[in-house]
Amino acid sequence: MLNYIWSGMILIGFVVGFLNGRLNEVTKAVLDSSRGAIDLSIALLGVLCLWTGVMEIASRTGLVTVIANAIRPVTRLLYPGVPKEHPALASMVMNMVANFLGLGNAATPLGLKAMNELQKLNKNKDTATDDMCMFLIINTSSIQLIPATLIGLRVAAGSEEPTVIISAIWITTLCCSITGVIVGKLFALTWKKRPCR
Repeated sequence: MLNYIWSGMILIGFVVGFLNGRLNEVTKAVLDSSRGAIDLSIALLGVLCLWTGVMEIASRTGLVTVIANAIRPVTRLLYPGVPKEHPALASMVMNMVANFLGLGNAATPLGLKAMNELQKLNKNKDTATDDMCMFLIINTSSIQLIPATLIGLRVAAGSEEPTVIISAIWITTLCCSITGVIVGKLFALTWKKRPCR
């Protein structure tokens, strides 16, 4: 459906440009936007490659295990249904670390792997477990210590002070995470107390 919407918008733009006699400006805008998209992609690719490499080194050197052990009390509280040594925890911790560093794109494959592992623990395959829902909440509302992707975007856009947003990011992501966890736990408790029909 989205493909039809985008195709329609592009077609309408060309038709309106043609009818107004401004087809050259439309063509120039398309070329400039395409060049800008490539420049932005290359700038973000550098940041993504750097931090993905750091995450891979952390995984191979056992740093992820150290981090997992350090935050075990938090993960036990957030995901009580996941066994202590289950492979899902490693992927979940890696995802949390990637999000903590502001690497949403690098965190996505880790999040998918974690969800796949959580699904193996799920007895009712067509319904998400509380742990799966909580992981989704944590993944989408993660606290960001270093918003690397956003800083990379600001650098690519020519910002003179790309890191000025860090304190605001800390406050907002902390509030989002706390609110998400509280609401998720309340929904989990409320859902369990509902009478069966």
